[in-house]
Amino acid sequence: MKLLKDLKVKIFSDGADIDQMKAAYKEGIIKGFTTNPTLMRKANVLDYEKFAKELLSEIKDLPISFEVFSDDFSEMEKEALKIAGWGKNVNIKIPITNTKGHSSIPLIKKLSERGLFLNITAILTIEQVKQVSQAISPSSKTIVSVFAGRIADTGRDPKPIMKEAKKILSSNENAYLLWASSRELLNIFEAEECGCDIITVTSDILKKLHLIGKDLSELSLDTVKMFYDDAMKAGYKIL
Repeated sequence: MKLLKDLKVKIFSDGADIDQMKAAYKEGIIKGFTTNPTLMRKANVLDYEKFAKELLSEIKDLPISFEVFSDDFSEMEKEALKIAGWGKNVNIKIPITNTKGHSSIPLIKKLSERGLFLNITAILTIEQVKQVSQAISPSSKTIVSVFAGRIADTGRDPKPIMKEAKKILSSNENAYLLWASSRELLNIFEAEECGCDIITVTSDILKKLHLIGKDLSELSLDTVKMFYDDAMKAGYKIL
């Protein structure tokens, strides 16, 4: 198994706990950040713009993705332009469709032609990847976020889809394939295998990075000790 330092895939932190994000930034392992309205709501973020600007005041040299939230494409465009003004390292997240299932491709093409750094999110099909590939400007950097974890949630192996997505995007050096909605540490190595440029991981997965390459016999003993300690702390007895 490759060590973390030997991997080509870049690890982005996915979350909205600003203290955790700042701490991850200081550790130096993370190469970027993503968030979205759902994560911010879970983190009890009350003011979207205030949250974003506080984070950007601390992190100025790594990309950070902030998502539009309107369901109307004209309003979505206005939000995208405003978000773009928050900082030079901002990526604007645009969902592949709105809630009615209407394609965002015309807006993506328009924003890409303006040179905005986009992150196209909620992609789950190869057809969507093809549409994005055809819409984005070769001179405008674009992250293409394919939700591999959600694909796996349906019982499908996401790796063939991710490998095909990489082939589709390979002709555009400014298109970056992102393995999104990671579920476990193994996904980092799967993303590497598929040729993904980026993977997003949660703070819970980040906490497991120290386990990479750990001896399994040693991990087995650690597990037995954990069960024993928890049983003693709980005061369990079999009479």
